[in-house]
Amino acid sequence: MAEIQLGAHTVKSHGVKVVKVHMYDWLILLLLVVIDILLNKIEPFHRFVGEDMMSTLKYPLKENTIPFWAVPVYSILLPLLIICIFYFYRRDVYDLHHAILGLLFSVLITGVITDAIKDAVGRPRPDFFWRCFPDGKGVFHHITRDVICTGDKSVIKEGHKSFPSGHTSWSFAGMGYLSWYLAGKIKVFDRRGHVAKLCILFLPLLAAALVGVTRVDDYWHHWQDVFTGGVIGSIVATFCYLQSFPYPNDINGWAPHVYFHMLAERNCSHSSVRRAHSLRLRRQETGSTFSDSDKETVESSLPNSNLMMEAMEAGREH
Repeated sequence: MAEIQLGAHTVKSHGVKVVKVHMYDWLILLLLVVIDILLNKIEPFHRFVGEDMMSTLKYPLKENTIPFWAVPVYSILLPLLIICIFYFYRRDVYDLHHAILGLLFSVLITGVITDAIKDAVGRPRPDFFWRCFPDGKGVFHHITRDVICTGDKSVIKEGHKSFPSGHTSWSFAGMGYLSWYLAGKIKVFDRRGHVAKLCILFLPLLAAALVGVTRVDDYWHHWQDVFTGGVIGSIVATFCYLQSFPYPNDINGWAPHVYFHMLAERNCSHSSVRRAHSLRLRRQETGSTFSDSDKETVESSLPNSNLMMEAMEAGREH
């Protein structure tokens, strides 16, 4: 289907209508936010960490190369900016709404999954020794040889959240979704062989991968944590994108499904109006009125039969 009627469906003209239709989706988003906050408040499972296990958990305690506050900036705000740029170009509120909704679902579902697994697994971070014993003096249970931490409780709590990597999962959830979105918008798979488009497509994924690398370099995560986080974020981003948009190699891959559903319903409605008008003219020419069978015939072809019947009755009055 060709790209048609750009600028006909803007935030001003159709924004409220679209949001109302998806009100429950937005409420679920708020619920996901609450769940994720609660998951960060509860105490994670404290896995047994024996004295002999500390040899692999004595990496230095370092600051984050990518701070926590920066994660939503590049994984949410940057994709939002690009989505808004496409909106100002196309003026299509259906694309804007579903792209934003899909992006937020992608990062929030990923966040809930990641934090739930973190709390359930309780894997110690590579720098756990220095979190547990900031003075460098290990204290262990005299029988089980389990650790008896003497450090700050909040630091220790964070030390039990190694698997999987939240930075990495959020990065791939946001940047992976952006890659899907760009693939559809710039028509990467249009079979014209423009490899430069692929380079644009891989940039967000490269950025997400580099974020994952910093988590290992900073000794906040094991490589398995980063790998699993990337898989979780990528899978969720894929599902959330394809929920609203066609595959990028589809001929209609540049717009959400609902856009074409709206066009189909409107074309059907216009066709029904023309059919009803033609039927009314024929009845006027013959001097007859609408029979029940005529009404049923017209009604069966309408997306909104009540509206159409009102139009037919109005034609009879005139």
